[in-house]
Amino acid sequence: MDVTVKTRDGNISATAPGAAVHGRQPFLHDAVVTLHAPSFVISRADGQVTGGADGFFHGDARALARLTVAADGIALAPVSAGLQGADRAAFRAVLRGLGEVTEDPAVALYRRRSVTSGRLEETFEVTNAGARPVSFRLVLEAASDLASMDQVKSGHPQDGIPARATASGLVWSREGFAVRLLSTPAPDALDATAGRLSYDIDLAPGQVRTVLLTCTAVHADGDQFPAAPAEHVPWSTPVLRSADRRLDRWLQQSLADLDRLRLTDPLSTDNPAGHTDQFLAAGAPWYLTLFGRDALWAARMLLPLGTDLAAGTLRTLARRQGTLTDPTTEEQPGKILHEVRRTTQQFNDTLVLPPVYYGTIDATPLWITLLHDAWRWGLAPEEVEQLLPHAEAALSWMREQSDASGDGFLKYVDQTGHGLANQGWKDHDDSIRHRDGRLATPPIALCEVQVYAYEAARGGAALLRAFDRPGADQWEEWADRLAARFRKRFWVRDSQGPYPAVALDRDGRPVDSVTSNIGHLLGTGLLNHEESTLLATRLTAPDLDSGHGLRTLSSESGGFNPYGYHTGSIWPHDTAIAVHGLVRAGFPQAAGSLAAGLLTASADFDARLPELFAGHGTAAGGRPAPYPASCRPQAWAAAASVLVLQAALGLDADVPGGTVTVAPTFAHAYGPLTAAGLQVAGCPLTVTVGADGIASVVAPEELAVVTPTTVQTNRA
Repeated sequence: MDVTVKTRDGNISATAPGAAVHGRQPFLHDAVVTLHAPSFVISRADGQVTGGADGFFHGDARALARLTVAADGIALAPVSAGLQGADRAAFRAVLRGLGEVTEDPAVALYRRRSVTSGRLEETFEVTNAGARPVSFRLVLEAASDLASMDQVKSGHPQDGIPARATASGLVWSREGFAVRLLSTPAPDALDATAGRLSYDIDLAPGQVRTVLLTCTAVHADGDQFPAAPAEHVPWSTPVLRSADRRLDRWLQQSLADLDRLRLTDPLSTDNPAGHTDQFLAAGAPWYLTLFGRDALWAARMLLPLGTDLAAGTLRTLARRQGTLTDPTTEEQPGKILHEVRRTTQQFNDTLVLPPVYYGTIDATPLWITLLHDAWRWGLAPEEVEQLLPHAEAALSWMREQSDASGDGFLKYVDQTGHGLANQGWKDHDDSIRHRDGRLATPPIALCEVQVYAYEAARGGAALLRAFDRPGADQWEEWADRLAARFRKRFWVRDSQGPYPAVALDRDGRPVDSVTSNIGHLLGTGLLNHEESTLLATRLTAPDLDSGHGLRTLSSESGGFNPYGYHTGSIWPHDTAIAVHGLVRAGFPQAAGSLAAGLLTASADFDARLPELFAGHGTAAGGRPAPYPASCRPQAWAAAASVLVLQAALGLDADVPGGTVTVAPTFAHAYGPLTAAGLQVAGCPLTVTVGADGIASVVAPEELAVVTPTTVQTNRA
């Protein structure tokens, strides 16, 4: 069936590849994304910016909705394209038939893209390698709709904004958002109504002609979360050399993407080093802002590279920690927020989110656990102590919510009627369902959230005891009671044996689908060895383990859909959490198998793993299928590479206790391997693992290296 949409000029035309069907989220799987948060560019694979989600964006608004190049009467034949890092891309095309004497191409167009915060540069370089002079008109077309991100994501085409001509380009502006497109040199002809810049190109053999377009985008009130300074990367950048170059490339591309996802908190005035606090935006294009859960998980995954990002993330969220009860935003005292936007996000009549939204059940316990883990990795005691009042407020929120639930579990329900129906990490409205496919009825108590709360209570107790604050014993007892309730209420059984249900529903009944959520339970201390063994067996069974990572929902469950956002797809961060948990629980072989699936998938996605991809699995073909609307890059998908490396090395730290643990697990599969530039207690850490699995470590002198198979060298 042909699909048509109304274009900006009011005409009806066939939908272009990648364009949005009216009212549907645009697809991105064949897009090229270059970014430098809070800015990014989305284009087609040939470099053209044509519609749908395409555009140059800055600060949750679209500055350019169209930017195309053409040669009058001459076909452009794309021949190559690709990323050159995270913030640059290049595209080559041949001008077919122009100046050709033989079958060899003669005239080519080289398009180079570079994006920085609030600025896009596009260079168009035309070369004549033929034997004849050529003449033609090069035409660049630009348009802007100044659409907000929720409008773009909702797939509703927006009316174009009229451009104003300047001596060398075009200008658009509305409601304090100004976009300026300048050409060097100035075009030979400029049509502001059509957004057309034309250049008369005359090239003798061997000549080159270059046109540079520079587009700047500025919000009158400044950036909500400004770009991070290049010179202050809040982590050590490791250098990995292994026998499996896929692993090296995955880590390298992930770190490049993470570098360009950095944002700063303009409210930070209490950073002990005097810098502006940094955190990671969740992902491009839909989530290039502060998301509590995503930022916390990404920072936790990057702890083996240092604690500065964790500290910045913790402080950024602590400044916005809930202080009052507000049903419209779901703010509550002690609660950590879900997301921050410039304006209200209205996706449809039933989903309308305020600029600061607290609709998350798990960000608060995850905040406490990140503080605890950062302390163990060497966050300075004075920085930890500064945040302890926020930890105590977060702990109090957990207690109040569990007491109010009636059964001692943390639960959520959308109180507003237009917020998120599900408020765990699987937050799509159909993600929590029974084994027969029925949707669970809220309030809902998720299995992994109870475990996050257990970890937070025990981690909070350790912090309170270490810093001579009251309450440690009570929180350990609270955690023990929660573990007992969990064991009694969440475990169910099917023909394969016992397993934890994904949730409890409104009536306290187990939501009995088999899901990847159980991977978050491993290595937390809540499960005993027998229970962990049952989960390890479940996670490596073919209904969950696709061969490319964990399916979010068992392929044997009702409602399974390999393209389901949380009902059959594969999320790299989810699998990486399970990999790390399996190692911590004593199942390295199972962890290695899941990690191998992720590594294979990373190669198929050119080392830039997306937010999620389809869950068909290796049985349906060698290459994973994309989820068409997935963010790419996504912070926790990129950070998953570091967590997998940590699991492979069996790496853990207890700086307050004076130790760092290195106990390689499945690292031998990539050996010989050297990971230099890791960090613990603010000092370098290098781990080398031979093909035989034996490791040598260069660690800070003040830390004892704990491992039975290590040749240790200490350095100050």
